[in-house]
Amino acid sequence: MSKGAFVVIALAALVVSPASAHVTLEKRQAPVGSYYKAVFAVPHGCAGSPTVKLRVQIPEGVIGIKPMPKPGWTLDMVKGKYATEYELHGSKLSEGVKEVVWSGGKLADDNFDEFVFSSYLTAGLKPDTTLYFPVVQECEQGVSRWIDIPSEGHGHDSKTPAPGLKLIAKP
Repeated sequence: MSKGAFVVIALAALVVSPASAHVTLEKRQAPVGSYYKAVFAVPHGCAGSPTVKLRVQIPEGVIGIKPMPKPGWTLDMVKGKYATEYELHGSKLSEGVKEVVWSGGKLADDNFDEFVFSSYLTAGLKPDTTLYFPVVQECEQGVSRWIDIPSEGHGHDSKTPAPGLKLIAKP
């Protein structure tokens, strides 16, 4: 391999690495007023250290959270009051799950895994906006905080972006 080809490959790896380093949502678009299965992809640990806990903050307007248990992991849900009251299947909801936590497992740095919950995107959410789910990834050594949310009208150039879901109008 020539020196030039090696340099091109090395530079390409540097450009690709940050994009693949994030915790992301598998499906990045969904209509408001519908159910949504959130699949968070975790592609690695924290600088080589295995992941032992994942905390996902639930944004306002996302209700009816039902997380999927994972063998070997403990599942916890932090509940609290909503900013407003929502209706789901004819029931009024003023509180619900605000955070989902998977802990006690071990995801090696060189493995990949997914953490899942089902939810309902309330009709009051605004189409053509992005909803962010801040995630804190705790490892045996270190923490990665995927919590940066861009200000309105600006692109997402953070090195630690929160996973985002583009909301669309219900068909």
